[in-house]
Amino acid sequence: MMPIYVMRHGETEWNAEGRFQGALNSPLTDLGRQQAARIGDMLAAVDISGFDVRVSPQGRAFETAAIALARQVAFLRTDDRLREIEVGDWSGKRRAEVAATGETLEETPDGPLALYEHAPGGEGFARLHARCTEFLAGLTAPTLCVTHGITSRMLRTVALGRPPATLGDLPGGQGVVYVVENGVHRQL
Repeated sequence: MMPIYVMRHGETEWNAEGRFQGALNSPLTDLGRQQAARIGDMLAAVDISGFDVRVSPQGRAFETAAIALARQVAFLRTDDRLREIEVGDWSGKRRAEVAATGETLEETPDGPLALYEHAPGGEGFARLHARCTEFLAGLTAPTLCVTHGITSRMLRTVALGRPPATLGDLPGGQGVVYVVENGVHRQL
């Protein structure tokens, strides 16, 4: 498989409030714009001239890409398969509102991952896995993806040949770039 760089958008207002975004959008915070600028500084040291750059069409990812890649990329190509996992009825709700009472959920930089699998009317991990598998299968060049927390984890899980249930084993977080190359996962 070609090298794939997976970049997550910077912090948004709803991230800071602990809200599910899914298909909805929230603007980047000042910190989110700073994270995007730092990614741009990191990527300035990397030759991405031969890379196919693909960006989620959702505003928070597109804005992050515009800030981070302005020095190196003249055109941002959107790809709907990089959008965030759909959370259905939970879109816009605070994670604390939907967490089951008494259930202990592992907290990650992307929130409790188990919730994303159970969102009423949501996409679920199986469909997200299929979407990410289709995306990766079509790559013909090294690729830089600008995407979202859960989608980032699933892309990397698929690229590493791991089962979907292991997506929580990979690190998350905002304003980061992960690289999967030759079966090795690392943070840039």
